[in-house]
Amino acid sequence: MAHWFRGFFEALRFLTIVPVPWLPTPDPEFDRNLARALTWTPVVGLLLGVIGLLVGHFATVFWPHAYFLRAALIVFVWALLTGGLHLDGLADTFDAVMSHRSRERMLEIMKDSRIGAMGALALIAVLALKVFFLAAAGTHWWLATLLAPMLGRWANLIGIFCFPVAREGGLGRGFQQHADRQQMLVATLLLFWLPLLLLVGPRLAFHPGISPPVVIDPIGILDFARFVLATGLVAAVSGWLAWRWSRLLGGLTGDTYGALTEVAECTALAALGATALA
Repeated sequence: MAHWFRGFFEALRFLTIVPVPWLPTPDPEFDRNLARALTWTPVVGLLLGVIGLLVGHFATVFWPHAYFLRAALIVFVWALLTGGLHLDGLADTFDAVMSHRSRERMLEIMKDSRIGAMGALALIAVLALKVFFLAAAGTHWWLATLLAPMLGRWANLIGIFCFPVAREGGLGRGFQQHADRQQMLVATLLLFWLPLLLLVGPRLAFHPGISPPVVIDPIGILDFARFVLATGLVAAVSGWLAWRWSRLLGGLTGDTYGALTEVAECTALAALGATALA
């Protein structure tokens, strides 16, 4: 049981800037422990969603009708808490795959810390779309904020477990050497745990020290169906991108995993906040 909790804190340390000082650094079992952390990636996404929900609540209290401001603050806090980890991977990936160079040259571009024109465009597009989708979500903004980070981090597992790695000795190789598909199954069950709880559970209210309290109402069947649709869209988009990038690069890398997370999160926000599906 202890290694399960160890996996959660490894995921928290790797995917966010939240300090976890009781974990040893450097860790001789880093690859193995990080592979165990894959199971917990949706839970870390849930933590980011809860923090985003609190930020959005505070923004609504002080600026009730500033929907774009609320959305921008949530997206900013997500980027801040993750240290831009996935955004960096997004920029590197698009710089590489849009360069139309040889496979070897594309992999070299991904190692370059500088951001090119295509990487900058990808960053601007994804961040702007997240803000627009959240702002346009109306009363569903809280559901999109809570669940989209979970779906974004779950999409990573599609790339890790279903596609080869491009480099020997890279992050992806460490994942595939020490992880197994049972972790994908458990992570998927964890992904659906919260929406099911919201479907059948009681009304929840949190009092973060400012009035009014943060209220989470039970969701209806249509909202749960919206989540299932969002999961299917995330899986389809992530699977297609992972397949496409694997053909171009000969496999996936740590940067492409980050790009999958960002694109999947954006896709989830679009589906969860779509008012036409209300």
